[in-house]
Amino acid sequence: MYCFDEQIDLHGANAIKVDVLKERYGRDDLLPLWVADMDFGTPDFVLQALQKRLQHPIFGYTRAGKGFETAIVDWLQQQHHWAIDPEHLDFVPGVVKAIAYCVQVFTQAGDKVIIQPPVYHPFKMVIEGNRRLLVNNSLKMVQGKYLMDFDLLQQQIDERCKLLILCNPHNPGGMVWDAASLKTLAGICAERGVLVVSDEIHADLILQDAPHTPFATVSREAEQNSITLMSASKTFNVAGLFGSYAIIPNAGVRRQFYHYLSVNEFNEGSIFAYVAMEAAYRNGHQWLKELLNYLKGNAAFIDHYLQANIPQIKAYLPQASYLMWLDCRDLHLSQKELERLFVDKARLALNSGTMFGAQEGQGFMRLNFATPRANLQIALDRLKAALKF
Repeated sequence: MYCFDEQIDLHGANAIKVDVLKERYGRDDLLPLWVADMDFGTPDFVLQALQKRLQHPIFGYTRAGKGFETAIVDWLQQQHHWAIDPEHLDFVPGVVKAIAYCVQVFTQAGDKVIIQPPVYHPFKMVIEGNRRLLVNNSLKMVQGKYLMDFDLLQQQIDERCKLLILCNPHNPGGMVWDAASLKTLAGICAERGVLVVSDEIHADLILQDAPHTPFATVSREAEQNSITLMSASKTFNVAGLFGSYAIIPNAGVRRQFYHYLSVNEFNEGSIFAYVAMEAAYRNGHQWLKELLNYLKGNAAFIDHYLQANIPQIKAYLPQASYLMWLDCRDLHLSQKELERLFVDKARLALNSGTMFGAQEGQGFMRLNFATPRANLQIALDRLKAALKF
């Protein structure tokens, strides 16, 4: 049995979550529930593998080795029932970096790239920072549930649209996209010549009954018109080691992208990225099972607390991930007022909803609940007290 109630002090570890509070929020006395990593210790079997490697005194140039590749193939088969060809696989030093590489390889300045806000904010940053044009195919809300707007997408795609960046599962909404939606998306994009880059970094963190469906598995069109990006970083709390990977079944797309990675040495990871990911995927099944049970309990705790004590705030229970999208619109506050409520009155650091979409995120906040439950009790009590003033 693993314990997820342990309080681990992040101070002194150069952790972004606590070290930049003053810079980002104007004060450093906040309970940090923002950066999307976990407050739980990296599991023992990963630490032991790293410690074992540290016993060898040589840290020279290192290749991944067959064990790394096989561990990924086995994990995807066991966890997601996805049988991949190892030849389709290559290392990338982080999912966001890989998205940036995709933008650089498959588009030119002035081309258009599509995203589906409210969505993970680096998508927008990477597109605009590389002088590409952003197309917001905003999700639509139907009976309290986010859905893809395919009619709008058909209208938006023109000859300048080259890429669509998919968040599967979705961040911040926590949706596990169903196979039918993904198949429809694949058909539209293949027909219109838009390559799909699927960020599946939260794929292992399934909290409800709906299973994760890798985009590339829903149809031949999806398989041949996509790049899938995955990692062990969210699942096992090793984001700081920058170990991720791409899967590309289409030979032409694969050749073009992996050539770019190779000539720029972007497909070469650190010793510790390889070691950590292999150890995680070889030994992590039971740990993940217990982690998911704890996260489910945390999500339910937040939902019950809000319903009982702060009904003006609605929790969207995520199907996947440890990120919760909070609908605060019934508080009838502007976004700045909402941010001040959380920061200055409740002394909580969350992500403002507008980070994920200037319009789509109005009235929302994102909360990271991968933390000991005692912290959630403190956070919600603070928020309840703040609303009484």
